[in-house]
Amino acid sequence: MQSDLSELFPPNGAIVIRSLTFNTLPLVVRQLWAKSGDAQGHGLLCHMLDVAAVTGALLDYCGISAKELARRFGLPEHAAFPWLAALAGLHDLGKATPGFQAKWDDGRLLDEQAGLPFVPEKALEQDRHDLATASLLPALLQARDAPFAWALCVAQAVSAHHGFNFVDMRKGAPLREPDVWKQARQQLFDVYWDTVAPPELPQDCDLSLTAVEWLAGLTSVCDWIGSNSEWFPPGERGATPLEHFQGAQTIARAVLMDENKLGWPPKHALLQQPDVHCDELLTRILNAPQRLDARPLQRVADALLAEGAGPALMVVEAPMGEGKTELAFLASLRLQARQGHRGIYFALPTQATGNALFERALVFLRAFSDGIRLDIQLAHGGAAMNETVAKLRNVWGDEGDDAVRSSSWFAQRRRGLLSPYGVGTVDQALFGVMNVKHHFVRLWGLADKVVVLDEVHAYDAYTSTLIEALLRWLKGMGCSVILMSATLPDARRARLLNAWSIDFSDIPGLPYPRVVLADHGGVRGETFNVREQQPIAVSGLDESLESIAAAALAALEQGGCGAVIVNTVDRAQQLYTMLVGRLAGDVELLLFHARFPADERLLRERQVLQTFGAPDASGQRPERALLIATQVAEQSLDIDFDFLISDLAPVDLLLQRAGRLHRHRREQRPHSHQTPHLRVAGLLPDRLPELKETRWASIYGDYLCLVTWAILLNEPVWRLPLDIDRLVQAVYAPWPDLSHLPQELRDRIEMVDKTRHGAKTTFQAQLASHIAIDPNAEPAYAYADKPHGADEDDILGLRNKTRLGEDGVTALPLWPDVDGNWRLAPDDAPFSPQQAVDDALAKRLYARQIKLSRKDVVQALLQQPLFPALQEHALLAHCQPLLLQAGGCLLGDTLVSLDPNLGLIYGLASKQEKA
Repeated sequence: MQSDLSELFPPNGAIVIRSLTFNTLPLVVRQLWAKSGDAQGHGLLCHMLDVAAVTGALLDYCGISAKELARRFGLPEHAAFPWLAALAGLHDLGKATPGFQAKWDDGRLLDEQAGLPFVPEKALEQDRHDLATASLLPALLQARDAPFAWALCVAQAVSAHHGFNFVDMRKGAPLREPDVWKQARQQLFDVYWDTVAPPELPQDCDLSLTAVEWLAGLTSVCDWIGSNSEWFPPGERGATPLEHFQGAQTIARAVLMDENKLGWPPKHALLQQPDVHCDELLTRILNAPQRLDARPLQRVADALLAEGAGPALMVVEAPMGEGKTELAFLASLRLQARQGHRGIYFALPTQATGNALFERALVFLRAFSDGIRLDIQLAHGGAAMNETVAKLRNVWGDEGDDAVRSSSWFAQRRRGLLSPYGVGTVDQALFGVMNVKHHFVRLWGLADKVVVLDEVHAYDAYTSTLIEALLRWLKGMGCSVILMSATLPDARRARLLNAWSIDFSDIPGLPYPRVVLADHGGVRGETFNVREQQPIAVSGLDESLESIAAAALAALEQGGCGAVIVNTVDRAQQLYTMLVGRLAGDVELLLFHARFPADERLLRERQVLQTFGAPDASGQRPERALLIATQVAEQSLDIDFDFLISDLAPVDLLLQRAGRLHRHRREQRPHSHQTPHLRVAGLLPDRLPELKETRWASIYGDYLCLVTWAILLNEPVWRLPLDIDRLVQAVYAPWPDLSHLPQELRDRIEMVDKTRHGAKTTFQAQLASHIAIDPNAEPAYAYADKPHGADEDDILGLRNKTRLGEDGVTALPLWPDVDGNWRLAPDDAPFSPQQAVDDALAKRLYARQIKLSRKDVVQALLQQPLFPALQEHALLAHCQPLLLQAGGCLLGDTLVSLDPNLGLIYGLASKQEKA
């Protein structure tokens, strides 16, 4: 066994690296392994060359700007792609250490036969190859005349390919390893580096954190592709490392293009003729049978876009039903064509709103595909159950003529945002600004896209602060962003604009409704005319469910389709139970909330859209129908009611709900509902609303509910859109005008503000600021105080999550039988919880998932043992079984049952049941 490799490593660079064949390489360089497996696995040098080849191919195939990359990384423009490819391939350099090489017995034996010793034992203790890469790579790059600070940053980026950046990169160096390992690693580096041969040197420039994360995301994606053994078979493919590298480049291009493999869609602007008039574009966007006329909002925004240049931030504030969504499609087309953006992501508040927009996005993409195959992903936790998505994935590799698909490769965890086009929840994007696993892959997926954030008013201070951090990242990643809202408070607008380095005071005297645009052409804005809506009569009733039921029954007696929107699932279930036996047989009664199993929720969502949707989409509208719903019906669903009853909520949310009143133009409405009427439970002048028993305070905070109550007492008629901005700013003003109230009530509301609301809002914003990663931070210190993954930080008590509230679990409602088996339903076929399930059953189980957040229920579910039926299937590993009995199951102090009509029910357990 050799301990000195000096004979194999001639001094002074005597070896001409690019002329070496694999057979003439030093055996230790050839023998170091990267992937274990049959026979000799896959060599480390070959794997590094594979990933470098993928990186270069992907950069070229995606049409990423070499000029922009050269600016971002301090590289000559013609050398940007080769340099980044070479750096990405170095991600696994840390595998050339004794600690890692000892992990595979067969590989270790071959290393030993080649002359690499595995002593002392101390040298084997450090076996983290990613951490070793972070520690070892800077010196190797510096020896090749790369600037030291630059080398540190790129080492931080490429070593993060297993999901996390390292705070202290010095910890990964092997301890007391024999010099022969250092010689072998140096020779491996030299052979690799001179094979890929990046020309010239980088400039001595400081790399920003956005550059580090961009490279980290690129490296991880290319490692995922290059590690696929079906695409890149193990072994040396060619006589020389250079032939292997060139062959890997050919494979990489084929894999990217082949729809039966990865099929990465090529960069393609949807709008090929930028001078097309906005009327024609909107006609195509909506797939209308005849030419449409753009609305004033759309014309004004389109004109603003035509005046500018560069990536843009557009803030759209306009009433409900004025065509904001269509404008988002239109503006995305213009910005993509102008800037060469590689795709679009639509970020919505909820899964339901994401599902609804996904269908509209499909119409949009099909209209502009022009024979080019496009990919779109539905990015949220329930996407796997969406039937439209399932159909699109069947198109993959099919001979059909559908121009849009949904690739299963992009659909895998953490990959959804990599697809050029996507619709999903804002949460998927927000995880990009937290120290969660592969957060930089999400950022890389969003980079150079148009990102649309709808309903930006609809979040608390915590999530809003995360959105502000996201805006800073998106700007640094070269994105254009469109923010949309009907009801945006002044303070929130100012913070959103400030995150893009804009001062709203630069645009004085711009009344609502308005569009603000900031790009390289400066900051500018316009107001526009909107269609006047019928005045909405607003009146109150008490909070009791009996009063609400009576009001709903009275409204239905006159015919029509109405809704009751309440603030909790419990209230929705109780109200439905009260009404189900009191309605006439010809009245359709629907219940819609988030506490149904996912498959049932999707069915109900479709039924709501069919019953209450647009005239050309809903089919035959029933003569009488009533929807009882929670906030899931509040935003982005295109539904229309003849009458509406709502629980008290903050004014901006009430306005959103009111936007569903007479939303569509209909030829005929019942005579008694010709004038839109909003009835608000809790809006009575003689007393404050009950906030504790209704749980409204725990959902929205008592301050906003009380100020909304106080302001709306003097607003019996809403004239929309004229009153929208006035009402929102009145409630969200730093010091609301409550002079019409008795002093005692004013004092109570102001005391609530001082003792609760202000402190709570400040705390939420500060909490989010501590969690979010600052794109302007120094790369070496950006993660120093950030919680790691989804775990709780022991010092700060911080958690990486996109929204505050009780922690939840994903549960699967199951029925155990007397034999200890489980069933999906009491009469379904049994299966053993102790045996892994097949894919077909796993999909059926996954489709039944339900999110639970009640504290004692969550704790009880998490204390259950692990079951192979769930743990051994990737689709189910994060799920907990919810084992139901005929009378319900006791979890903590809560009796949980699943009703086919009501969904999941929480009840209080009796003393006998607890015993």
